[in-house]
Amino acid sequence: MDALASLADGFLVALTFQNLFLALVGCFLGTVMGALPGLGPSNGVAILIPLAFTLGLPAAPAMILLTSVYYGAMYGGRISSILLNIPGDEPAMMTTLDGYPMTKKGQGGEALAISGVASFVGAFLATWGLVFLAPVLVSVALLFGPAEYFALYALAFATLGGIASRNQAKSLFAASLGLLIGTIGLDPQTGTQRFTFGEVHLYDGIDFLVAIVGLFALSEVFVFLEHRLGKDGPTERPKVGRIVPSLSMMRYCTPTMLRTSLLGFLAGVLPGAGASLGSFIAYSVEKRLVDRKGTFGTGDPRGVAAPEAGNNAAAGGALVPMLALGVPGSGTTAVLLAMLLALNVTPGPLLFTNNPDVVWGLIAALFIGNFMLLAMNIPMVGLFVRVLLVPPRYLMPVVAMVSFVGIYGISGSSFDLLVMIVFGVAGWILRKLDVPLVPVILGVLLGSEMEVNLRRALTISDGDWTALVASPLSIILWSIAVLGFLAPLLVGRVMRRRRQDTAAYEGADPD
Repeated sequence: MDALASLADGFLVALTFQNLFLALVGCFLGTVMGALPGLGPSNGVAILIPLAFTLGLPAAPAMILLTSVYYGAMYGGRISSILLNIPGDEPAMMTTLDGYPMTKKGQGGEALAISGVASFVGAFLATWGLVFLAPVLVSVALLFGPAEYFALYALAFATLGGIASRNQAKSLFAASLGLLIGTIGLDPQTGTQRFTFGEVHLYDGIDFLVAIVGLFALSEVFVFLEHRLGKDGPTERPKVGRIVPSLSMMRYCTPTMLRTSLLGFLAGVLPGAGASLGSFIAYSVEKRLVDRKGTFGTGDPRGVAAPEAGNNAAAGGALVPMLALGVPGSGTTAVLLAMLLALNVTPGPLLFTNNPDVVWGLIAALFIGNFMLLAMNIPMVGLFVRVLLVPPRYLMPVVAMVSFVGIYGISGSSFDLLVMIVFGVAGWILRKLDVPLVPVILGVLLGSEMEVNLRRALTISDGDWTALVASPLSIILWSIAVLGFLAPLLVGRVMRRRRQDTAAYEGADPD
């Protein structure tokens, strides 16, 4: 009941004109960014972080704007997947299996509507899960000491390489690179300079917002420049057809939405699993449960509802460890974590006590945003389809402009602009080498706290390293970290095999 009372207070924060307007703008922009292939929620949130600072938004409105972008991008990723067979982001990959065949049957509009409703159901139920589960995790987190927090951060690094990672060695390299960048500046314990090379601008370390905008947003511009001679996107507007599915079709898909929402939420709560695993598990389990006639992959509406409910529920689930433990559950929540830290709001067990207006206002805004997205996505499908026709040569200069103006507006330092360009080039190179960017960001974000907790634990134990595995809780965390690091070697192989099967299916055009 305390959670419901706190949620009621959160609605008092969210139901102001400013916050409602920001939620609406965030939902719209997020849907647009999700619809554009290649951007996705992580890039969308990273691009708008400078805008939030430029507007001078306090913590609660800024987080409402960015999480609305997050949820909107998860909704929008399905549009190009269904109409063009081009996943807007990785979680939307599974939606192409049945979404595009429905479009070829002339049911593209119905597929979009079903995916919109499934996204609403998954995100709505996940937000309720966030309401009740996050406070429980907070009470558990109060049992954490320095050794347990060090193990928790190690778990985050071990798992945030992602289930879809092709090479865990590259994930380990990315995490090590992030930790190295996190050590730049003054040693927090002795005040000694580390890797500053006499540059006074580096005494305070690397600003993680500069790193995030460079790695995610600016690297996208460099990727476009590299492929500027390639295809600019579709030149003809995809045919949508009827956008209101029949009641019988909705009833047919409802059990699927409910089952896969639960699966997706559980996948999202696991650090590092995120929406990609939620989407994959939801589709795979549902196919085994209900596909008795072999209709999945040929345009079955349940094959659209399952991954969409799963990945949107996972998006909500990923907020649970980020808010309650201060450990991001996905790449996008790592970017949101950076925003909280930049606003001098510390996520973790004390967030619910020290900043209840931020956390409960955010959760209340998620409920409101879900209804906005549902009302927006079905009648405005035609508008979002037109977004697919925007040539990247017009879009990318806007991304670059927002990045430069926003970062300069935050710090007023031309040195930070140069650092951002360096990170943009580094992000472009890492993407070419298929090295995940999220562990790099995690190292910049959490490396300092990880070092502080390690030193604190060893100081308390008088240098005894066994103190790091002395408690049952730390042993559990280390065990999950090892399993989380090894799981992609097995599960990722299955996902990549599914991708190959999908590519083979696309190549064998039945028409």
